[in-house]
Parts: sequence; C-alpha cells; structure tokens
Amino acid sequence: MATFKCRVVSAREELYAGDINMLVAAGHDGELGILAGHTPLITLLKPGTLHLKNSEGVDEVIYVSGGVLEVQPHLVTVLADSAERAHDLDEAKIAEARRNAEQLLANQSNTVQTNAALAALAESVAQLQTIQKYKNRA
Repeated sequence: MATFKCRVVSAREELYAGDINMLVAAGHDGELGILAGHTPLITLLKPGTLHLKNSEGVDEVIYVSGGVLEVQPHLVTVLADSAERAHDLDEAKIAEARRNAEQLLANQSNTVQTNAALAALAESVAQLQTIQKYKNRA
C-alpha cells in the first residue's frame, strides 16, 4: 500500500511524524479518511479520534480537541488545538469531567454556562470514544 508523510502537532509537542498508509479523522462535517493520492484539502477538525496506520501497519490512536487538517500531495499535517495519545488519557478523570459537565448542563442558568457545559460534555465524550477505539483496535 502506498504511503505518505504525516505530521501531528499541538501547541505543546509533535505527537507523530512519519510515513503512514491511512489517516481517519473527525472532520467538522463528519469523519473522513485519507489515503495516498487524496485530493488536497483543508478542513476543520472537531474533538475526536485521529487514527493513523503507519507504514509497518501499526495503529496509532490520538485524541485531538479540534484543529485543522491539511492534505497536500505527499504530506498530511494536523495542527491540533491540543492532542494526546490515547494510551495517555485518564479514563476515570474523563468520566468525572463528563459527570461534572452533565451536572452543569442540568443546572445551567444562562447561555454562556450552557455553551461551556455543552463544549465540556462534547470533549469528554470524544475522549471516552477515543479510549474505546484504542482498546478495541485490532
């Protein structure tokens, strides 16, 4: 299978740099898959899983909180707002954050609180889904 270069970076660090066969990301308008020779594009990412298959066939699973995905003929770059490898995510801490967000949502008193609670809830759900994908990968 053909490979292409990929870089995944956040404001804190570079999480991945190397050749991959495939990338699947949570785009703003839905999940998208990238293979070698994909049409160039730039799209926003929403909180979710970034799934890479490297040139040796090994899966890499990374959580991104959002950002930008750029596809060029021989390079895909992910500029994440923040990102973390799935195996570094703390499931208990995330589940607690989800409960707190749900409680805030139930007790909100204004639009700003509602929006903050919805954003926190979306992020915690996406992180938990990333953990599940990491655990269930083949």
